[in-house]
Amino acid sequence: MRQLLKSIGAFAVLAIMAGGVSQVAAHHSASMFDFSKSQTLKGKVVEMRWVNPHVTITINGSANPAEAPADWLIETTSPGNLVRAGGWRRDAVKPGDVVEVTFHPEREAGKKSGLLMEIKAISTGEVFTANIRDQEKPGLE
Repeated sequence: MRQLLKSIGAFAVLAIMAGGVSQVAAHHSASMFDFSKSQTLKGKVVEMRWVNPHVTITINGSANPAEAPADWLIETTSPGNLVRAGGWRRDAVKPGDVVEVTFHPEREAGKKSGLLMEIKAISTGEVFTANIRDQEKPGLE
């Protein structure tokens, strides 16, 4: 009986640890992005995933007019931070919207992804920043 309780206890500890590891592995740093560079991408929104821990926007477009359009994955901060950064909302951009995105590209060449700096909806002219510190700049109401 004692051995059975030890086995059950060991299994429970392993199950709890495995659950915690998956949570830690799900989050990553921004070290994969090259903050010394920025790129501009023009295209159509395919999808915006308004979820924690990071909102992601998939855009079909090209950062270079000589290249064929491709799907780019643009990562941002959390939904709460975007709302505080200045006017973001779940429907800020929708599938089919034409946008212009400024972002920090990945360090690994050829990757079609980046970290959002700002996005402009061409049809409305609205500009949304991902930098929560932009709301602290002088002259903003």
